[in-house]
Amino acid sequence: MTSFAHPAAWIHLDWVLVVVAAWLLIGVLGVFALRRFRLVAVVLFPVGGFFSLLLLGLALSAAGSGAEVAVLPIGLPQLPFHLRLDSLSAFFLMVIGGVSAGVSAFAAGYFRKGEGTPPGLICLEYHVFLASMAMVVLADDAYAFMVVWETMALSSFFLVISNHRIPEIRSAGFIYMLVAHVGALGILLCFGVLQANTGDYTFANMRAQHLSPFWSSVAFLLAVFGFGAKAGILPVHVWLPEAHPAASSPVSALMSGVMLKIALYGILRVSFDLLQTRIWWWGALLLGIGLLTALFGVVFSTVQVEMKRLLAYSSIENIGLMCAGIGLSLLFSAYGMKTLSALALTAALYHVISHAFFKSLLFCSTGAVMHATGERNLGKLGGLMRYVPWVAWPTLIGVLACAGLPPLGGFVGEWLLLQSFLFTAGLPSSFLNMLVPVLAALIALIAALSGYTMVKYFGIIFLGQPREEKLSQAHDAGIWERVGMLWLAAACVLLGLIPNQIIGLIDPVTQLLVSAGLEQSVAANGWLLVPVSIERASYAPAIFLLGVLASFALAFLLVRKLYHGRTRRVPPWDCGYPWQNARMQDTAEGFGQPIRQIFDPMFRMKRELPTPFDEQPRYRVTVEDPLWYWLYLPVARAVERISRLIGLLQQGRIAVYLMYSFVTLITVLMVVKR
Repeated sequence: MTSFAHPAAWIHLDWVLVVVAAWLLIGVLGVFALRRFRLVAVVLFPVGGFFSLLLLGLALSAAGSGAEVAVLPIGLPQLPFHLRLDSLSAFFLMVIGGVSAGVSAFAAGYFRKGEGTPPGLICLEYHVFLASMAMVVLADDAYAFMVVWETMALSSFFLVISNHRIPEIRSAGFIYMLVAHVGALGILLCFGVLQANTGDYTFANMRAQHLSPFWSSVAFLLAVFGFGAKAGILPVHVWLPEAHPAASSPVSALMSGVMLKIALYGILRVSFDLLQTRIWWWGALLLGIGLLTALFGVVFSTVQVEMKRLLAYSSIENIGLMCAGIGLSLLFSAYGMKTLSALALTAALYHVISHAFFKSLLFCSTGAVMHATGERNLGKLGGLMRYVPWVAWPTLIGVLACAGLPPLGGFVGEWLLLQSFLFTAGLPSSFLNMLVPVLAALIALIAALSGYTMVKYFGIIFLGQPREEKLSQAHDAGIWERVGMLWLAAACVLLGLIPNQIIGLIDPVTQLLVSAGLEQSVAANGWLLVPVSIERASYAPAIFLLGVLASFALAFLLVRKLYHGRTRRVPPWDCGYPWQNARMQDTAEGFGQPIRQIFDPMFRMKRELPTPFDEQPRYRVTVEDPLWYWLYLPVARAVERISRLIGLLQQGRIAVYLMYSFVTLITVLMVVKR
């Protein structure tokens, strides 16, 4: 039975719990239909997608309607689950519902018989994953939060290792689970600090505490570390490039598009809601970490040759940009600049929802390409646009959105973030006044490299000539895969065309967290998106789109009028070499070579050079993450050495163990006596 604090306003939260229960029921039905592939694929997954749409509608109606709280009589004695649905929770439920609707439809056509785990078990893990993410944003006490957080981690772990017979996949799952649990320890310690030794672990009690600046800073740093490990910020990012290639594409889409944002939800909840203090260096620290993470991710994505690894590093870049926006909002909030804090937070949240849709779309399209060709290496693809147009055209929309080009959703978030960096003249610190606008140049560099990466991704896969003969036999996406990708692509377009309406949905969140918003200034300018004042900057997506369409129409009419019937088709100029083939196209390695040379100190590269005795000479360059060798391997070796030393205590003799007990007892007695 559910107990609500406000009986007159319980309907949204109650129906959200119905959706969660429905997902769990669908997962249980999957177990009973363990190997009945068609039942799982064409019935259970689409039904799960329907409930995702229902969750999206509930979240939209709950935005700005006030907080709803409930107590569920489950859990341990005296530790029931406290739940709360407020504007921040509703926003992230929108992301979960909107993205999972498209991914579930895509998954209905994606999963195949005989691929790793039985389909019914995948159905269970998948829908438990969805339910746990929804419950994370609803949890209103530390106990409930940690239970559903660990459920989210475990269900996603089993999804990552669904094809567990491959050693590399098991290794990737181990790395993911290790980093997830280390991060969970940070979150648990953070909640321990926030409850201020009161013994009450509800979030309401944490909000009522007024910690000293020192303990507030400790809680903030623990939150950044704990949630950052799940989000993939530097230096706890290493699991992302391993887990995403190991997982199936729908799972990668949910992990990158949604789960990473749930970690950002945790940072927002602690920093802006549970902590009552704002210190300027918190924002500066998160801003610096975010920009370093974004630069690191985009540079490494430009040199990848495996599709899903490229997208994983791209997700690290985008998470860095979101953290930079949150950090800038914290910085403004610490100095009482509420409007600018709301602008930076709006930019971060807009990028959250935009990235959720376009990155999920790109992971889904990658899965469709892998099923169509059997390849995941960019060097073996090419020319697929003519064979898989239903995959190519939605992918093009996702690529343009990821590159931050108007009039798509990815542009709006990055443009608002750039505007936030340019409106910093009022900061009390002269050093920050000088530094923060300079960092806008770094944002521009990251955006340019992101566009470079997306040109490589789309061009190598879909343009040019096929690099393998079998690519001409590639089959297009099925009906369910098309539905899923079109849903996600339509959301990318919609987010770019109606930014004012989307900001209206974000405004209750910024009002809750920083007591300011942009809705009034946006509404006052009609169809123009105006961050602060129309004299400073504005953006009109409808006019931009009309201008692009008019330019194409004018060019088409001019060509038809002036050159129709006068063209002469001849072979293109080929530099005197008439035998053009796929080997003459730029490769994925060649495309990234300029970036490798410019940012050479950031990479750890292995070069395999041909020898005169090789039957098939090959030159290969492998780019590796230096942090793995500088940080993680030394820590792993140190842990192994300590474990071996501790292992010496285990002699296997009862007399030795009795001696340990005796020495421990004597030591304790001596300490207590003193």
